[in-house]
Amino acid sequence: MLKSIEGNFDNLKVHELLDKHFIELRSVSPEGSAHVLDISGLKDPSIKFWSLWEENNLIGCGAIKFLSKEHGEFKSIRVSDEFKGKGNGLKIINHLINEAKNLGIKRLSLETGAGKFFLAARKLFNKCGFRTCDPFSHYKEDINSVYMTLLINNN
Repeated sequence: MLKSIEGNFDNLKVHELLDKHFIELRSVSPEGSAHVLDISGLKDPSIKFWSLWEENNLIGCGAIKFLSKEHGEFKSIRVSDEFKGKGNGLKIINHLINEAKNLGIKRLSLETGAGKFFLAARKLFNKCGFRTCDPFSHYKEDINSVYMTLLINNN
């Protein structure tokens, strides 16, 4: 059974997953095009973070940053290595969309990489209904970034 925990940055498994996420994304993103947050960045009051668990096993994590009352941005979506390729990315995204609905968010947006490394993520976001869009919030046009958005039906 899937269990969600809000916050939980002090959990060693969560901490290790986020560290790995930060290091890997920084290594595959050109200077000035890496928008991944470290743990201290994820603790910002404008961000809500969740880890998803199956018993004591960390499936993955994700966050929503409030850009406005009704507009959120996905941050730090990551599946643990042992849970990759099994549909768990979809579970995390669906969990975050449901949390966004509960928070009254009507639009979710995200920035991801344009390179080959990020192809699976872009395909997954497309599968979930996200479509490419112009840069939003503080983002600028960048050949290394793809911007996507989804309107949420809160019914």
